[in-house]
Amino acid sequence: MKKNAIVGQSGGPTAVINGSLYGVVSEGLKQAEKIGQVYGMINGIEGFLAGRCMDIGALSETNELEYVKTTPGSYLGSCRYKLPESLSDPVYPELFKKLEEKDIGYFFYIGGNDSMDTVSKLSRYAAGINSDIRFIGIPKTIDNDLVHTDHTPGFGSAAKYVGTTVREIATDAMVYDNKQSVTIIEIMGRHAGWLTAAGALARKFEGDNPVLIYLPEVAFDQDAFIAKVKESLKSTPNLVVCISEGINDGKGKFICEYASDVGVDNFGHKMLTGSGKYLENLVKEKLGVKVRSVELNVCQRCSSTLLSAADLDEAVNAGIHGVQAALSGETGKMVTFIRQPGSSYELSYGTADVNLICNEEKPVPQDWITQDGSDISEEFIAYALPLIQGNVAIPEKDGLPIFAYRK
Repeated sequence: MKKNAIVGQSGGPTAVINGSLYGVVSEGLKQAEKIGQVYGMINGIEGFLAGRCMDIGALSETNELEYVKTTPGSYLGSCRYKLPESLSDPVYPELFKKLEEKDIGYFFYIGGNDSMDTVSKLSRYAAGINSDIRFIGIPKTIDNDLVHTDHTPGFGSAAKYVGTTVREIATDAMVYDNKQSVTIIEIMGRHAGWLTAAGALARKFEGDNPVLIYLPEVAFDQDAFIAKVKESLKSTPNLVVCISEGINDGKGKFICEYASDVGVDNFGHKMLTGSGKYLENLVKEKLGVKVRSVELNVCQRCSSTLLSAADLDEAVNAGIHGVQAALSGETGKMVTFIRQPGSSYELSYGTADVNLICNEEKPVPQDWITQDGSDISEEFIAYALPLIQGNVAIPEKDGLPIFAYRK
């Protein structure tokens, strides 16, 4: 029997999260013999519980669905809602009642680690009550920290933004050569430093800025950092340093916590900010040189100007493959990217058990980080370069991008 589909977005958005939404919706409409209406959850599972959803398939009747594909942010809105750990909580029968009222047979959730936790719980509850609803996770995260996939949609575009912006900042920093200066660039990344490592893409030659790159995978020693900065200034007087927001002392304390306490979100994650500013003051105090810190912040995840064509194409295909997997009978799975071995970049799509993915994190391999923890190796460059290739023509009007907006 024909069933309806529903799709939602959760967690922090990316520049291509709507590409995956486009993939789910377009493929869902294409499979008209098996799928009826395609609904969209407004503000994820939290909004759906409150009765907020839309007929997103109707966007295909205008050009709006095409605009959705290249619009940054989450078109449907997002949430950071954590479902209860106990599957006997009354929220689960309430959710499934709402799904049944809309005759949902296929549920797609686009998100990162915490979103896969939602897919895991819903698919396990469905199995417990013998529900035939199929639950599929579509990966996204600029952090690139999901396990059992080569990389995730969103990382390529964010890495392209970081590499480009760091190169721009480094070029700007070099205009004065009469005095030493340090520019510290703080980049997103709580426990995994994939995005910070992308700062290395800015280099034009060996020894170019950023000279120093610090990831959270290696314990950060403040004294060693100051010594390294002092030594590097001898050969690079206009020094650029990239750091992850999540750099830590290796004993459970983030560097930003040395300056102030930090709050936590609904999932218990510390809300990090200020590592760059703390190190700016530390360098100023210890070395007495001109220093400034730059926090790239949300620009890393919302720049449509620097969309990677490869990233957008893969994001769309992730949505398409998710629908095809659900129609073939899969549930409790996340779409995965499988890089083929060899020097040329070739990718295929698969699925993996979401229960093996949620609440796990994939760090940058230790052998891709230099022994003293202040740089990354060429292996990372070879890994990341294919993901940032190509530009995307964004629809424009009056010199500004046209984005899709929910009315």
